[in-house]
Amino acid sequence: MLTYFARRFLLLVPTFIGITLLVFALTRFVPGGPIDQLVMRLQEAGAGGAGGASSIELPEQSLAALREHFGLDQSLPVAYLAWLGDVLTFDLGTSYKYNESVAGLISERFPISIYFGLIGFALAYSICIPLGVLKAVRHGSQLDVWSSVLIFAGYSIPGWALGALLLVFAGGQLELFPLGGFRSEEFDTLSTWDKVWNQLHHTVLPVLAYSAGSFASLTILMKNALLENLGQDFVRTAFAKGLPERRVILGHALRNSLVPLCTGLGHSIGLVMAGSYLVERVFNINGVGYLGFTSIIDRDYAVVMGILVVNTLLLLVGNILSDLLYVAVDPRIRLQ
Repeated sequence: MLTYFARRFLLLVPTFIGITLLVFALTRFVPGGPIDQLVMRLQEAGAGGAGGASSIELPEQSLAALREHFGLDQSLPVAYLAWLGDVLTFDLGTSYKYNESVAGLISERFPISIYFGLIGFALAYSICIPLGVLKAVRHGSQLDVWSSVLIFAGYSIPGWALGALLLVFAGGQLELFPLGGFRSEEFDTLSTWDKVWNQLHHTVLPVLAYSAGSFASLTILMKNALLENLGQDFVRTAFAKGLPERRVILGHALRNSLVPLCTGLGHSIGLVMAGSYLVERVFNINGVGYLGFTSIIDRDYAVVMGILVVNTLLLLVGNILSDLLYVAVDPRIRLQ
């Protein structure tokens, strides 16, 4: 097993290089790079109050200086190796838009995404596993049918679209929840209890939008896995011995049924840590997801690559953690 995980850790290097090199190449060739963004802002500023864009053109000497400043005068392999060398020294670069350290921008917003992601992650698993077990035990009942209708209806709606609907109805029409944001502007002036209530008030709708997509997949995966194990010989043998149904399901069948749920854990960890781009945009939550969204729009490629580094490492480590959980949940599995 140690040999298996040693190989898995060694595979992190080429996988990481492959992912980052592909995205790095795309940032070099897609139109509307940092220089184009700068020229556009200069044209808008030059237009002033005239109501139209001016036709400002930078001299070639200035363009060459800008290309050198942004590293666009280097070939792709040289530029990528220079960027990779900075990453290995924990330098993710400087944001074009904010003129701040990319690592500082990400670390400042990371706790916000972790807060919503962990709550959504815990809520999804704590509800979907018991619900999947209940649906398997009562397969074909009215509870099974109507719960399937509800969870698939939620699954068919993207998280950001559900978030927009929740904002319109629960936040706008019913005025039960605030219209986005992580906290109220007057949060620091509130009492301790009011701070807790204010934070919870701002948490409900984003967490529902975060978790909606995973509810159906986790619940049905849990149900199908348990149904399959309930038909196995060892379960029939346990029933034949006269063991109580509760003990057979929870003590014998459930543990084996948890193995498929470990498959998506690596992806879940990436989502928990990095947040959701569009959900944070809808709720105006200044987390890592929102930072990544605005950076893509503004062509702030230093921030885009910095977030990609964090997400890729989390995803790769999460996949290895999934393998460890395989062994912990089912000791019969031997990783070679």
